[in-house]
Amino acid sequence: IELSMQPYRAFKPDGVIMFSDILTPLPALGIEFDVIKGKGPQIADPVRTAEQVAALRAMDDPAASLPFVAETLKALRSEVSDAAVLGFIGTPWTLAAYAMEGRADRHLVKTKQIMMNNPQLLHSFLDKLTDALAVYVCYQIESGAQCVQLFDSWAHHLSPAQFAEFSMPYAERIVQYVKARHPQVPLIFHANGGSGKLHVMKEKCTADVVGLDWSLDMGECRAYMGEDRVLQGNVDPMILFGDEDTIKSAVKQTIEAAGSRRHILNVGHGVIQGTPEESVGYFCEAARNSCLVSA
Repeated sequence: IELSMQPYRAFKPDGVIMFSDILTPLPALGIEFDVIKGKGPQIADPVRTAEQVAALRAMDDPAASLPFVAETLKALRSEVSDAAVLGFIGTPWTLAAYAMEGRADRHLVKTKQIMMNNPQLLHSFLDKLTDALAVYVCYQIESGAQCVQLFDSWAHHLSPAQFAEFSMPYAERIVQYVKARHPQVPLIFHANGGSGKLHVMKEKCTADVVGLDWSLDMGECRAYMGEDRVLQGNVDPMILFGDEDTIKSAVKQTIEAAGSRRHILNVGHGVIQGTPEESVGYFCEAARNSCLVSA
């Protein structure tokens, strides 16, 4: 909880996200991982066979298998009174690719080999992950999350056609499942590497908010997605290594390009390690000042 509260105390953003590893739900399904210093999460037994997929456990009782998630969200709700508490998950595609590779990989060789030679195996794995993650999102909401982001952090590994087959349909299934049970809770879908995939998200994604990464032009996205679609993003996080004027200019440009309504200002991916804290402060200050001017 402290890792979530530190930026809230320092910068007073409108949302406080639950700090958690993107792979957190995997052990509940029987996929164990270790975080190795200098290497990140490592899965000793990658999921690459039909037998392994069949042996995965269902997400029947997340309160028993992932109790700390509820504890974290409930604690955040008790601490935060003037900002929304956000949960998040990795999408089925992102978690499947990580579990098949066993680690972060630049080319996803093992996963792509399975995709090309045995796509049904990948679909079966995605299907099981989707069922589990849909329950997991509901568990986060029932534990206190007021909004949940579906983060497709490895979407950039997919072509538009692959994204339309192996990612978007499964993420959308989660959206539909959650909306049937918690229609009042906003859901955000963010695809890292959304360039070339905007048409898929426009046609197939019914999440309340579409998150845009920094490689996309906000003005073009607004024109294409329409005035009624809520968009999030998409300042290049590397801008935060610039000076105060550069940061304020980027914020102003993004807000103007997004239009005066239905826009949530954010960076177009996570804040990079080593980003000066004062730069995050400039970003938040510029956002608030721009909103006051717009009002």
